[in-house]
Amino acid sequence: MSKSDASDDAKPAKSKKKLIMIVLAAVFLLGGGAGGYLMLTGGGSKTEEEPKPEPGVVVALDAVTINLADGHYLKMSMSLQATAEAHEEPDGSKALDLAIDQFSDRELGELSSSAGRRKAKAELLEKVKEAYEGEVMDIYFREFVMQ
Repeated sequence: MSKSDASDDAKPAKSKKKLIMIVLAAVFLLGGGAGGYLMLTGGGSKTEEEPKPEPGVVVALDAVTINLADGHYLKMSMSLQATAEAHEEPDGSKALDLAIDQFSDRELGELSSSAGRRKAKAELLEKVKEAYEGEVMDIYFREFVMQ
């Protein structure tokens, strides 16, 4: 084999490697660019979220005592955060009824942890928002005593 035959074989191998490197670099750049675009624009598949409502008046509700499981009880008082678009101050009767229904016969251990209270509050908030047809945007526990 002559010296020129060996150099001819090396050139195609080098050009194939260069071509592969160029193609891989292009794929990474295009993929990175597309990924960055989707991250910045939100992917385009999400629908626009509704803006949060403007807060209105906060209405304090009377304390209520609720029977828990195994002879325990919960003394709870809460406030309702109305939206600015609410026609009038919300009547707390529906919220108190929902709270009694939500917490009655629950286990003491279920509500003792902060995670358990957050979960129960989130469930109650969803029910309250639905009952008040969006005129209440949040609830605040002012008192939450279990025995």
